[in-house]
Amino acid sequence: MSFDWSRERVVVTGGAGFLGSFVLEELQRRGAREVFVPRSREYDLVDMAAVKRLYSDARPSMVLHLAAQVGGICANRANPGRFFYENLMMGVQLIEVGRQVGLRKLVALGTICAYPKFAPVPFREEDIWEGYPEETNAPYGLAKKMLLVQSESYRQQYGFNSVVLFPVNLYGPKDNFELETSHVIPALIRKCVEARVRGDEKIVAWGDGSASREFLHARDAAEGIVTAAERYDRSDPVNLGAGFEVKIRELVPMVARLCRFEGAIAWDASKPNGQPRRMLDTSRALREFGWKARIPFEEGLRETVEWFERQR
Repeated sequence: MSFDWSRERVVVTGGAGFLGSFVLEELQRRGAREVFVPRSREYDLVDMAAVKRLYSDARPSMVLHLAAQVGGICANRANPGRFFYENLMMGVQLIEVGRQVGLRKLVALGTICAYPKFAPVPFREEDIWEGYPEETNAPYGLAKKMLLVQSESYRQQYGFNSVVLFPVNLYGPKDNFELETSHVIPALIRKCVEARVRGDEKIVAWGDGSASREFLHARDAAEGIVTAAERYDRSDPVNLGAGFEVKIRELVPMVARLCRFEGAIAWDASKPNGQPRRMLDTSRALREFGWKARIPFEEGLRETVEWFERQR
């Protein structure tokens, strides 16, 4: 049977953010009519009273929890305590109050940072507890990992229906391009475009380029989240990814080419690489709710570069 979004009252935490904007578009495309996006200045999700007020005001039948305090390696190293506490409390309280008020379903986003530093590649959901996360983002990763513990235990004790999805690194138009807090792709795009405009002879990239990453377009991720909300009703974790990996030493020249930057690339090996490798096994998402990524990587990169240049 087809899912009727027009009958749902949906709260999307983080709906005003990067990924949230794509999720709102996808919900609208599928017929959702009553979608409430709480803003942090009105509903501080770290505060239990504000979470209770959100449920009272919005009266949702479904919550999509995308909100997070997040950033790249630099931001994680500067804010380990804040990232742990705020991400933990947002998730814990949204699920607990949802249980109390009889919420029909909650879909929460975990993070690829929850996986062990040396998890076998590709990362399978069964391996998520087989070691400690990479140190530079472990507090954030562990806080998000607790969503999985809470989801499983609340389903067992209370019959509460919640789902936790683990997306790989996201990218796309409307991303955060602030160098101090952004992830690798928007940071590289900004560096390359601005270096080209200034006529710089080189850009500096962090690490030695040996680490690998997998990247998922935010539009693909949004489709995965909304499809899981429709079709998946278990607490077993599910990866959302594109099913490939690219080494950073290959990514940087690709971004430079798309940004039309023709200068040199200097590697600063004194800066951390982060987790050595990242690539997900995405077979569970395909098997359980029929989702897989569709947007080719270079096509998505080109779209992102063009969006950034228009915004400048």
